[in-house]
Amino acid sequence: MEMDRTLDLPQFERVVRSGEQVQLSGAARRRLARSREVVDAIASGQEAVYGINTGFGKFATTKVPPEQVCELQRRLLLSHAVGVGPELPAEVVRGMLLLRAQSLALGYSGVRPLLVDYLLALLNAEAYPLVPSQGSLGASGDLAPLAHLSLPLLGLGQVERFGQRMSGDLALRSLDLVPLELQAKEGLALINGTQLMGSLLALAALDARRLLALANLGAAMTVEALRGSHRPFRAEVVLLRPHPGARQVAAALRSYLQDSEIEPSHRDCGRVQDAYSLRAAPQVHGAVADALTWTEQTLEVELVSVTDNPLVFPESAEVISGGNFHGQPLALAADQLAIALTSLTSICERRIEQLLNPALSGLPAFLTPQGGLNSGLMIAQYTAAALVGENRVLAHPASTDSIPTSAGQEDHVPMGAHAARKLRQVVENAYLVVAAEWLCAAQALEFQPLRPGRGVERARRWLRAFLPPLAEDRLYGPELVALRDRMRAPEVEGLLYTAPDGNRSL
Repeated sequence: MEMDRTLDLPQFERVVRSGEQVQLSGAARRRLARSREVVDAIASGQEAVYGINTGFGKFATTKVPPEQVCELQRRLLLSHAVGVGPELPAEVVRGMLLLRAQSLALGYSGVRPLLVDYLLALLNAEAYPLVPSQGSLGASGDLAPLAHLSLPLLGLGQVERFGQRMSGDLALRSLDLVPLELQAKEGLALINGTQLMGSLLALAALDARRLLALANLGAAMTVEALRGSHRPFRAEVVLLRPHPGARQVAAALRSYLQDSEIEPSHRDCGRVQDAYSLRAAPQVHGAVADALTWTEQTLEVELVSVTDNPLVFPESAEVISGGNFHGQPLALAADQLAIALTSLTSICERRIEQLLNPALSGLPAFLTPQGGLNSGLMIAQYTAAALVGENRVLAHPASTDSIPTSAGQEDHVPMGAHAARKLRQVVENAYLVVAAEWLCAAQALEFQPLRPGRGVERARRWLRAFLPPLAEDRLYGPELVALRDRMRAPEVEGLLYTAPDGNRSL
């Protein structure tokens, strides 16, 4: 990929998860050079300009002599690399490298093209700085994590490459590079940004899109297993309250349930209404879809944004201090998506209860053919309930918990990294809950002699190709995890409904 002005979620995924190589475009190099000229002129002059020849934060009014400007940038990275906690996964660090390079390449940060080349060299060589996960407040951006991300450019810190850990200096030498000597403003430009929040949120949003599609198919499986009505999913019903997500989910459910032999068989069964977790699936899942769409729209803006401070405007030779580093947009998006996915896991767990409880399903208790000696899938609901309970704790918003720092200079911070890190765990838990519904719904379908809807049957056969029905108790905990893993693999895409516009699977 040639890095210029544009970056979207599909491109982000190709680079971060598929290893697509990235290089600067010629236009980006010219933009970088123009903004660098402005910084060089200020650095050689007498005027005090924040971030170029002054201290930082509360020291913004302290002028630094020209001969110490480069050392100022180096010491900034050293002093800000105070992250703690478990190291971030490689894919998160890869996303940070890409997003930091992209923001700088837009040409309003005043750094040399060489600096971006070094970031991309690490990215393309799969040499990932070791970045602790804790320590960011989200303003002025992700300072501590980005400082750790940047240390290897100076030959400092640690890097992991192909499973081996090495010093930043050794990592550079393995790439035929020498440690950089940072120039005026470059240290600040490296750490003032939202790239930890952005990487975490982008990865979570990509995973959530697949998760929602799987949850919709799981709901359709449960509807068929419980002989639920298809009528609540009809287009004329949802069009009377036409939220986009509800319309999309209802269309997906209709597709999965098409050609069902089960639904016509019980039209005169006497049941008036199904439980909310079945018939309100378009409204609940649809609200999650709308929240996810808003998150994706937020990311579409963020991926092509400059989040540095101060900003360098080559056209006017101005340097302006602003607040583009503030992570509130990402923090709110992460909090909302965590709440939405928690709601999704909650309704999935309720459908699991509908499947396992004989008083609600009319099926054998816990879906075992021989209860008593066997417990069947009883504990699948326990596990799902435990994960939902954990998600409810994690769904507490982080973006409301500002704590002022830097002697009152940074008097409002978004805690966006907290929000995004929590979201990542919510997504992990949610995949297991959705997998549990698939496991239970597939087992319940074993008691249905008629053929379910076309999409449901396709999913059931896919699952049965590697997980046999539960005839008697066995160790199915690992099977649940294995199902979760396969649901995240590309092979499942063929099972999922694609909207007529072809853009998104639901």
